[in-house]
Amino acid sequence: MVNQNNSPSDMGKIPLSDDKNLMNIAQYLKGVQQSHKRSIPPLEQWHPKHCGKMDLIIKANGEWWHEGQLIKRQALLDLFTKVLWKEEGKFYLKTPVEQIEIEVEDEPLLVNQVDQIEISGDEFLQLTTTNQDVILVDAEHPIFMREYAGELRPYVHVRFGINALIQRQAFYHLVNYGTLVENDKGETILQLKSGNLHLQLGT
Repeated sequence: MVNQNNSPSDMGKIPLSDDKNLMNIAQYLKGVQQSHKRSIPPLEQWHPKHCGKMDLIIKANGEWWHEGQLIKRQALLDLFTKVLWKEEGKFYLKTPVEQIEIEVEDEPLLVNQVDQIEISGDEFLQLTTTNQDVILVDAEHPIFMREYAGELRPYVHVRFGINALIQRQAFYHLVNYGTLVENDKGETILQLKSGNLHLQLGT
C-alpha cells in the first residue's frame, strides 16, 4: 500500500507560479488524510463552486503535467486521483469548497495489476490501478473496449463516470484468466467471467 502521509516540504515541491489551486487541493487532502488506507471522499455529496480551469493535463500515457512540468511524486498523484470528478464530459479536481477543471487526453487512471479472487465460492476479476484503487469487475464496473487514436483499448469503469485504461502487460494477464475464441466473422474474441458477469471483448 502506498504511504500517503506527505510532509509539508513534499507538498512544496510542486511548481505553482500564479496558480495556487493545486497547492490548496494538496493541503486539503493532506489535512484529511488519516491513515495508510486509501479511501475515496464522498465527492457526490459535495456541491462546491466552479473555480475555472487549471493548467493541468493528464496525458494518454498517464503522465500528469502542471504548467509544463511533469509531476513525478507518486504519493501526490495518489492523493489527487482521490478527488477526480467527471461532469458533463469534463474532468475536475473537486473538494468541498472548489471544483477546478483539468484536461484529460483519454482517461486519468491506469490499471497495472490483474488478479482473480474467490468470494463466497465465486471467482471474480480484481483490477488494481497505479494509484492503488481496487476494482472488483461486476455489472457496475465492467471491462469494455473503446477506440483511442485509432487503437482499440481495454478499459474498466472505476467511479463517478471515470474509467481506467488497462495497461498492455495487465491485459496480457487478463487474457490468461479468459478464453480466446473466434466468432462467425473470423474475429478473435476474449471471453471473461467475473462472478455472474460474462464479458466478450474484441481484441
